[in-house]
Amino acid sequence: MGRITLGQAAAWCGGKIDPKYENVTFLGANNDTRKLEAGQLFVVLKGARDGHDFVPAALEKGAAAVLCNHCDGDYPAIVVEDTRVALGDIARHERQRIGMKVVGVTGSVGKSTTKEMIACVLSSSYRVSKTPVNHNNDIGMPMAILAMPEDTEIAVLEMGMNHFREIAYLTNIAKPDLGVIINIGTMHIEHLGSKEGILQAKMEILEGMKEDGKLLLNGDDPLLWNVHKRENMQPVYFGVQNANSELVASGITQKEGVLHFQVRCQDKEFSVELPLEGEHYVHDALAAVAVGLELGIEEAQIADRLASFETMAGRQQIEKINGYTIIRDYYNAGPESMAAALAVLGEKPGRRIAVLGDMLELGVCAEAEHYKIGRIAVEKADMVFAYGPNSVRVLDGCITGGMQETCARAFTDADRLVSVLKQVVRPGDVLLFKGSRGMHMENILEKFLKEEK
Repeated sequence: MGRITLGQAAAWCGGKIDPKYENVTFLGANNDTRKLEAGQLFVVLKGARDGHDFVPAALEKGAAAVLCNHCDGDYPAIVVEDTRVALGDIARHERQRIGMKVVGVTGSVGKSTTKEMIACVLSSSYRVSKTPVNHNNDIGMPMAILAMPEDTEIAVLEMGMNHFREIAYLTNIAKPDLGVIINIGTMHIEHLGSKEGILQAKMEILEGMKEDGKLLLNGDDPLLWNVHKRENMQPVYFGVQNANSELVASGITQKEGVLHFQVRCQDKEFSVELPLEGEHYVHDALAAVAVGLELGIEEAQIADRLASFETMAGRQQIEKINGYTIIRDYYNAGPESMAAALAVLGEKPGRRIAVLGDMLELGVCAEAEHYKIGRIAVEKADMVFAYGPNSVRVLDGCITGGMQETCARAFTDADRLVSVLKQVVRPGDVLLFKGSRGMHMENILEKFLKEEK
């Protein structure tokens, strides 16, 4: 049964409807007829094809109504000038109607994992909803809000961006009670010009935060530390290197796939065990600890939830297959996360092979950053298979760093890469598959594993 009436939604977004349909209800929204579920609002968007072309298919699949620019028949519809803005307006009012608290999460690297950890911690005491995978933009986040159960107490919303004013738009829909910025890296520097530009874009999260809201920041990030002096605010800082942070992690050790560390917060200190490999996850976990403490969760409950944390598909999934150790870490990639993944690979026993796809959206920095990754890979891998238009720059970095040419290869053809990889691997090898989402490294791994059967 639907939850929102077309009459309500039209009033929220300033749309027009046929009065006879104002009591029609919907629950959730979707802009893809392939994923549309019965009872949802079908959102017409203009992409490679005009979304209006898919209205008949959407109605046939059971769409309760359509959000569109024009209605070409007799069916439940809300007609608006801009469907994207209308979707955001509807989501903003629904969030307000439900009355849930909101934790907004952004950052250049690790925001998805941080979002998952925060939701994991909060679920010990609250009814929690979160944005699904890839629902962190101006379409996905509003759709996620509209799909959340009515009894949601806290929503954990990931906010992504690659241009200025995108976070501003999302935060004015979400109206966060708590905002988390995990770091400022080089992802999307192509569109934002510099790391200072990325910081400016991330700080847009303040524009929609509630007056009594609180910002939680990585105190080890040089661009985030002391940002309060610019913004005239008092954030909560968490960190490892910066002892002046309110939350500090120390005694970090890695043993048998589990990350161990101590957390100190004012007069409190407790141990955390996290079933992940790599010290870069400590900041993600500290953000989750900080949110948990702000929302009144006991230290023991926080530690218990983090000890049971399970990472997302494509995020550092380590498994034994056909005699190899496979590290799946291809959800996305930038210079910082690529270096972190290589660090994990470097700690593994056996011959280590890095299969690295291009890092996208680096603009004029692309060649230099790929070269740097090649130099880093020399210290962490025995062999490097680079894939994509910038693979030659990775190769250059490897060879300049001292790796033999027979151990570093560059490819622009996925089938050729898999074929050569097949010829050199042997049981006991450790293989890391890492690259930006647009490089589809999961397909390369799938081809490699199929070849193995």
